[in-house]
Amino acid sequence: MLMIGCHQVKKFYGAQEVLSEVSFDVYDGEKVGLLGGNGAGKSTLFRLLSGSETPDEGTVSLRRGAKVGVLDQIPDYGLRSVGEVLLDVFAHVLALQDRQRELETEMGSAEGAALDRLLREYGEAQEAFERAGGYEIPAKIDAVASGLGIPAEQRARPFAELSGGEKTKVSLAALLLGEADLLLLDEPTNHLDMEAAAWLEGFIRESPATIIVVSHDRYFLTQTVEKVIELEDGEATAYPCGYAQYREEKEARLLRQFEEYKEQQKVIKQMKEAIKRLIEWGKQGDNPKFFRKAASMQKALDRMEKVKRPVLEQASIGLALETDGRTGEDVLTLEGVHKAYGRRVLLREAHGLLRYGERAVLIGGNGAGKTTLMRMVLGQEEPDEGELRLGSRVRVGYLAQEEAPPEDRTSVLDYYKEHAAMEEGESRGRLAKFLFYGKDVFKPVAGLSGGEWSRLRLAVLMRQKPNLLLLDEPTNHLDIASREALEEALEEYDGTILAVSHDRFFINRIARRVWALEAGELRATLGGYDEYREERKKAEQSAVLIAAKGSSANVDRSSTPPSAARSQASGESDSLVGRAQADNKNSKPARSRQPRLDPVKLEREIGELEARSAELGARMADPLHALDSRQLSEWLAEKEILDAQIDELTEKWLSTAES
Repeated sequence: MLMIGCHQVKKFYGAQEVLSEVSFDVYDGEKVGLLGGNGAGKSTLFRLLSGSETPDEGTVSLRRGAKVGVLDQIPDYGLRSVGEVLLDVFAHVLALQDRQRELETEMGSAEGAALDRLLREYGEAQEAFERAGGYEIPAKIDAVASGLGIPAEQRARPFAELSGGEKTKVSLAALLLGEADLLLLDEPTNHLDMEAAAWLEGFIRESPATIIVVSHDRYFLTQTVEKVIELEDGEATAYPCGYAQYREEKEARLLRQFEEYKEQQKVIKQMKEAIKRLIEWGKQGDNPKFFRKAASMQKALDRMEKVKRPVLEQASIGLALETDGRTGEDVLTLEGVHKAYGRRVLLREAHGLLRYGERAVLIGGNGAGKTTLMRMVLGQEEPDEGELRLGSRVRVGYLAQEEAPPEDRTSVLDYYKEHAAMEEGESRGRLAKFLFYGKDVFKPVAGLSGGEWSRLRLAVLMRQKPNLLLLDEPTNHLDIASREALEEALEEYDGTILAVSHDRFFINRIARRVWALEAGELRATLGGYDEYREERKKAEQSAVLIAAKGSSANVDRSSTPPSAARSQASGESDSLVGRAQADNKNSKPARSRQPRLDPVKLEREIGELEARSAELGARMADPLHALDSRQLSEWLAEKEILDAQIDELTEKWLSTAES
């Protein structure tokens, strides 16, 4: 069923046409990525889809009765707490619960027919509350809040006191809890750490809602969308495939369009030449037939639907990073580095080594200490203990994470001239490579967008020719084309790179080593983000097995297994040993014996079952699966069977220990 459709939509702002004859359809349950460069009209189209604006021409149709949720700006919740904001989503359901309480009060003093009426109404309210999922509300809120990294202690805080990133996460949580039929998400992974972004990917894949996403996060798009709509030159092109396949499809479509364009241009050229000849013949012979024929051909040429010349290569930043001499072999060394602020430990006995030419990406949750480590490398902070040192001949270039440019009326050109130490003529040529053309160079720095400010700082960084690059969230605010240009430049860069990033696509392409900051520990993994995830998954599985073995060992110790019994017996007096041997000699063999159970084999079977049970328990506790009731019920049933088998085998093992 059609959820939303656009037909020949046009939108103007003043004399500027932002959208030109945009047409596409989105059906129930589809997960769609809305792509396009900065200024392509994505935000304008979102406003049209949400109904906050209307098209100047054409139509936008939405399925009747569909509930729409939009994440594009932070709402004003006044003085309400975070918990109240999340509960407000279920106001219509909680009203039923309030009504039940009112009825309970009224029933306390009612009698006869009045009591019967109240009981009937109470039953209806209770049934409606249950049908609406009222009893599941706390679990739903816990699952979504935990998945997005909203701590429980934050729920009591007023929403107005939160930071911009925290407000965005709470707004996203409220939106997801609202169970809208159509979700419009504008950069939903902004301000989310990797774990929260991964959780959101799982939520979107499992959600029955129709979801349209605007995002520059290529990893997120790869994991979630099954259809791509690209806005370019005010027009929309739909690709019925995921993000990875879209890149190939787009290239093939552009090549086909270019061949069609070339063929049509040949036809147009031939027609123009024929028209010119007919007019010349008409003049020479004073024959009106030639003029009429020429006019007819001209009308046909005018009516011809022209194939637009495709742009095979979009303009992107011309970034070429160079080094000013190489460093020694060891570029950055951490030996037992400890850093804390009060009781909060950011680094605990951290060790690490970055050699010349290596590319490492530093990852970790928000507040884990990544920026603090960068500041220590820059010499802006000192370790509390241990040593952090740079190698010989290191020239550091630093790209800081800055949300907005300074409040400065200095022009782009003057800013670049000052920081790059370059004359005006050459400066304008360099800035053009970073997409600052013509009058753009006279824009005040304070008025730049996030992407423009990032491009300007990259232009300055390139001029410095560092041999150690420190990059703090370098892809923030860059569109996809600029991110790819940056990645290509970094791949060709000869120096050493240490970057902080949440961009998993960037990490996979650039990193040869991942440094993960987790609970004060600095752990290194070879490879990119996918290799890091695989190593972490193995570590988690090993932890589950170790915990299961530990649990089995606890059972063993409490029940005195055979091996422990032998150890204890060796420590007892000789008389006890002698008495046990005498008992064995005097005992008469039974006429019929049950097959003797192997206690070692039983221990192994119990350990395997406990490991599987613990694994299921960990899956059930994972917020990613909190809303998948069918899967949870299957795991719970399997876990109950395993636990029953464990109890049965443990009783058998105990009987062997006692015999």
